[in-house]
Order: sequence, then C-alpha cells, then structure tokens
Amino acid sequence: MTHKILFVEDDAELAQLMQGFLARHDLEVVIEPRGDTAQAALRREQPDLLLLDIMLPGKDGLTLCRELRPEFAGPIVILTSLDSDINQILGLELGANDYVLKTTPPAVLAARLRAQLRQYEQRQGNGSETEGEQQLAFGQLRIDARSREVMLGGERITLSTTDFDLLWQLASHAGEVQDRDTLLRVMRGLSYDGLDRSIDIAVSRLRKKLGDDPAAPARIKTVRNKGYLFSPAGW
Repeated sequence: MTHKILFVEDDAELAQLMQGFLARHDLEVVIEPRGDTAQAALRREQPDLLLLDIMLPGKDGLTLCRELRPEFAGPIVILTSLDSDINQILGLELGANDYVLKTTPPAVLAARLRAQLRQYEQRQGNGSETEGEQQLAFGQLRIDARSREVMLGGERITLSTTDFDLLWQLASHAGEVQDRDTLLRVMRGLSYDGLDRSIDIAVSRLRKKLGDDPAAPARIKTVRNKGYLFSPAGW
C-alpha cells in the first residue's frame, strides 16, 4: 500500500533526493517549498503524513506544526538540521510525533516514517473494539477512545494525538507500571534507547494538562528505574 507524504522543504535538491528514495519504499512524496502555502497544500493533497522542515520561507515549521495539528489527525514528523534539545522539546510540545535530524540515514528515516504510519493505522482500527473497551472512567476523569475526547471535572481537555495515545496506554493499564520502551513504541513505534527523553517530556505535559502536581504527582506517578504508573485513585 502506498502512503502519501507532504514534505514541506525549501531545499529543492534534498527534497527531490528524498522523494526518489522514499518512492522505493511505497511512500509517495509531494513537495511544498514554502511554509506559508503549506496549509493549502495539506488541504489539497490530503496526505497520510506531514513531514516538516523548521527553517522555511514564509512560515517556520514549528509554527506550522502548532497551526496544523488541530486539523490534521495523521502523524507529523519534523525533519531538520537543527540538533537542539529546545527545538525538539518544543516540536513535541506542539504536537509533532517525531523529531528527526537530516543527518539520519535515509533508510532509517523511511523506517521511522513507516512506523508512524503503522501506529496511526492501528489507532484508527481501534473502532472495531467494543464500546466498553473504548471508554474509561476514573473519578472525575472520562476518556473516550472513539471520539478521542478527554473530560476532567466536566471540562474538556485538549490533547494532541500523541498525548492522547500516551494517556490511553497508561489509563487502560491503570495500576500497572508501563516502562519507557512500551510507551515509546505506542507513541512513536520505536524502541527505547536509554537516552530518548520524549516520554518524560510527554508525561510532564500530560501532568500539567490534567492538573497533576509536578513536584508530587498523584495521578501519573514515576516509578524510579521502571517507568510510569497511572493511579486509578488519583482522580
């Protein structure tokens, strides 16, 4: 099955090289060279995955990620030459599913893109589960996987696709420790290498949105050297 990728990249040579390479992996790439025309291209092309450079004419990739995330449910991957923890954290905070450096071997990039697409398709396939398996409730917290809606104390909590998947994984295994390898596979389709901080960043972001005390979390607890535990009694 061929998937369509919208690649927002102003380096024409790099974009064309990537387009040719990914085509051999059943990934059709549509190139858009400007950030300020990316939204129109997204609506026109209806891609399965959005691949964004950061440094773009017209509008930067981080701004695009923030603006397009609410209307695009598929994976967003940032591909950049900026090897910066701050940019990586910001990209993930804004809703990107992955942050990849341009120095990454093309074969590895293709594998990561395909992993993101598989994870998204698996999430979409969850609609075949029973209604009971699609809804979770803990005190004032309600999570609906079918509508991907989270309510806390009667207030709707807005979460990115990645954050919702992380919360669902933790909540559907309430009372069980989830290690970083399991959580990273759910979020990004990758194994934990001992260095990746995206899980910790995402958990910190979830705690903030769900009103958990970062100094003494009672809802999503850290289990030292093991991972994280969703407490069913904390809501």
